[in-house]
Amino acid sequence: MLPAILAFCGFYVTGSNQPMFNDATQVVLMRQGTRTVLSMQNNYKGPPDAFAMVVPVPAVLHEGDVKTLTKDVFEHVEQMGAPRLVEYWEQDPCHPPPPVDYAFGAPGGGPPMVMAKASAGDLGVKIEAQFTVGEYQIVILSAKDSSGLETWLRQEKYNIPAGAEPLLRPYVESGMKFFVAKVDPQKVKFEDGRAALSPLRFFYDSDRFELPIRLGLANSSGTQDLIVNVLAGERYEVANYPNVTIPTNLDVTPMVKDKFPAFYAALFDRTVEQHPGAVVTEYSWAAGSCDPCPGPTLNPADFATLGADVTKENLGYGYVLTRLHARYGKDIKDDLVFKAAQPIVGGREIKNATGQLDTTAQPASTNNFQGRYAIRYPWTGPITCDKPQRGIWGGPPSGQTSQGPKPALGLAFAPRGQVDLAQALAKPDQTHFGNGAFAGSAAELAAGSAVAAPTPPASKPKKSGCGCDAGERNGLGTTALLVGTLLLLRRRKQS
Repeated sequence: MLPAILAFCGFYVTGSNQPMFNDATQVVLMRQGTRTVLSMQNNYKGPPDAFAMVVPVPAVLHEGDVKTLTKDVFEHVEQMGAPRLVEYWEQDPCHPPPPVDYAFGAPGGGPPMVMAKASAGDLGVKIEAQFTVGEYQIVILSAKDSSGLETWLRQEKYNIPAGAEPLLRPYVESGMKFFVAKVDPQKVKFEDGRAALSPLRFFYDSDRFELPIRLGLANSSGTQDLIVNVLAGERYEVANYPNVTIPTNLDVTPMVKDKFPAFYAALFDRTVEQHPGAVVTEYSWAAGSCDPCPGPTLNPADFATLGADVTKENLGYGYVLTRLHARYGKDIKDDLVFKAAQPIVGGREIKNATGQLDTTAQPASTNNFQGRYAIRYPWTGPITCDKPQRGIWGGPPSGQTSQGPKPALGLAFAPRGQVDLAQALAKPDQTHFGNGAFAGSAAELAAGSAVAAPTPPASKPKKSGCGCDAGERNGLGTTALLVGTLLLLRRRKQS
């Protein structure tokens, strides 16, 4: 079985016919008006010879448009939007604590360039700009046809995968440029064959807000996973594929505490199984707050790092973080197109009119939706009053401690097939099966029958913003995070 592969929205090229695996990539796309700021962090595993990242972009980029970043901001984004596991203890039924207002989340703290060959012009390829940023040697290319671009890349010692030209063609025909960032491996530290590169950030202006993902099909051995983090003034969903929300507010058994990523992988798999082709909303919340908080929230310094310093509108604490998760195979036809959507709530400790916790997203005026899963410990002490108040949940009793909310991080490496949902879900009506599928309304949600996220009226003004995480796996491999719009190339060794 192949190791986990994080597929980019582009393809890989090796110089020695050895596979290259990108197994920890994160991308955040912030968009305000027509400006897009793309920040990406890459770790790849493979022979430590030079490689390049190639990103289709709609405009020529210049040196002032590109910079390197530190890595901590990507950790903050992943932690904020990740599904979370919480623990609750039933409070003393005879001495219940005062009610807690959960309506709002609490704020948190939070080398010289290698010149192109003269034949480039004959191939219809033009070097629009070139400069160096950190360990990256940047070249901005334009091309008149995809065959010429493929030939030029091969002449420059890139071993293009078979079938790449048809995937390049639509981007060339639409006038896209190609951001090529070569890497000098002598400037990178390798550990066990894995290199952690400095994150890159660049920005451009374009009327179109979409994520090119078809280039990644050149290297796909099966299914690819894509996690998109949208950071903007409102919630986002996809405009050209169905949208569903992940089942939330499900009670789970204590065994999930040590297998939370595996549990969530099983729940996501079942959701996608029940909704083929749909994109799953996993999180939508004000980026400066959360409840419960698995870590520090995003703050103005994070927003500036991710692009607020160059966008045309700085929203301060007004950004909304939306996390979308898609799975697709070689049959995908279109890149992802994003649209703004009305706010939703869900995954909070707030009962509805029937006295139950909603397990689906509900329309609202404020974004407060998260994938939240709870282990509940019933009261086991004495009951000394005539009218006990059961079902009031809070922190641990005196003498016990809680580790706090636990996010499902590193889902690229979450094991598959280790958690049976029927055994992991705590409530009986969430564990009934019928012909291999869950039965019952609440159980159907656990099976992936998530309610489609509501769509706003077409006339509503839209703002935009996006970021993503990415991954590819073979049919039985682990889930990987697909995060970016990247075409990864490995530079062939010079003879």
